[in-house]
Amino acid sequence: MSNPNLLVLLLAPALMCSVVNSVQFQLKPSHPKCFSEDLKSNVITVGNYNVVNPNDGYPIPDSHKITVRVRSPYGNGYHYANNVYSGDFAFTAAEDGDYNACFSVPSDLNPEEIVTVDFVWRTGVAAKDWSKVAKKGQIEEMELELKKLYDAVSSIHDEMFYLREREVEMQDLNEDTNTRMFTFSFVSILVCLSVAGLQLWHLKTFFERKKLL
Repeated sequence: MSNPNLLVLLLAPALMCSVVNSVQFQLKPSHPKCFSEDLKSNVITVGNYNVVNPNDGYPIPDSHKITVRVRSPYGNGYHYANNVYSGDFAFTAAEDGDYNACFSVPSDLNPEEIVTVDFVWRTGVAAKDWSKVAKKGQIEEMELELKKLYDAVSSIHDEMFYLREREVEMQDLNEDTNTRMFTFSFVSILVCLSVAGLQLWHLKTFFERKKLL
């Protein structure tokens, strides 16, 4: 017999490795807004957005259409939508780094007009549609929760290896920086000593010519 409270306690720390960003923001002409998400390769990410109707009960004005672009750290396009009220995107990250989702409105829009947008960005375990998984597999609640836990643990495992790789990279960078600083300091000391020696030689030569020594 399943224990929902126990499963919630087990899943809570595991699901922390997944990310859900939900935000409502406003757009103005010539003032685009971008959101960034740090993703590692092979991570699933899903986003959806929609323009908030300023007048309930009436159609959304044509002037409230937006343009959306999603790009990878290297500028590769993953999603583009022009003059839309809503949309969504989903992809698996191909490389590590910051992925950007940028929103904008037409530049000829009335400067006093403001477009409000709801945006939700999910990554990792949170990006999966578990309702479809349960419906497709016809599995019981306990099995579904265990599958969530398994995926969450797998995500934690991948995150630990990713952090370990980043730690090794940072250690290599620190060692390289320390080596360069030591070399720079050593060369600086040699230059200072050489300049001091030249100055002493020049002063000695000058005083000898003046017969002061």
